[in-house]
Amino acid sequence: MKPPAGAKSTSPQPEPPVAAKTPAAARRPGMAEDQAAAPEPSVAPGPSRPAPPPKPLGNKGSDFKAGDHVVYPTHGVGQVQGIETMSAAGLELKVIVVTFEENRMTLRVPLGKAASAGLRMLANKDMMGEALDTLKGRARIKRTMWSRRAQEYEQKINSGDPVQIAEVVRDLHRNAGQPDQSFSERQIYELAMDRLAAEVAALDRTDKTAAMNKLLDYLKQG
Repeated sequence: MKPPAGAKSTSPQPEPPVAAKTPAAARRPGMAEDQAAAPEPSVAPGPSRPAPPPKPLGNKGSDFKAGDHVVYPTHGVGQVQGIETMSAAGLELKVIVVTFEENRMTLRVPLGKAASAGLRMLANKDMMGEALDTLKGRARIKRTMWSRRAQEYEQKINSGDPVQIAEVVRDLHRNAGQPDQSFSERQIYELAMDRLAAEVAALDRTDKTAAMNKLLDYLKQG
């Protein structure tokens, strides 16, 4: 039966998506955050062929428990504090609470979206071994404008894939005697190095300085 003319529809409205996190580069250092996270939109590709999509590295929400060290693509290594229930659009929503001590930030990732958001456990031995071997390879610099290469490097860093991040470190690393990096190159290189070193440190149960020295040793073998 059709509703009377002028009557308002009572059908439920779709639930609004959970807001995505702002990339770390857009925040001021030391700014605390506390919000739900969802998959972030990829950077719109330019006229040339875009970088290959990242590997699916996410885990199921049920895989995480308090105390686990995990990796979130755009923020790096954090630690799970537990699973909480919060209200969103009038519904009860279970979220994984992850803290990033270095940035003084807390992230709440919907339990059912952990995989699509890219939240994952630390890399296993084989994956990190492949990343370290990547550092020993020869740099592969494309003959394209720096702005386009920078966009591809940022996509690789934000993929959360340690192998892709290692490729950025390898390609932008400068040994003694080689031309200095530009300010932009240095920023991207340091971000990639920091992300990879943080995961190596968590895996080796050491600090970031020791992890960076380990990465530099691998780079010297290239």
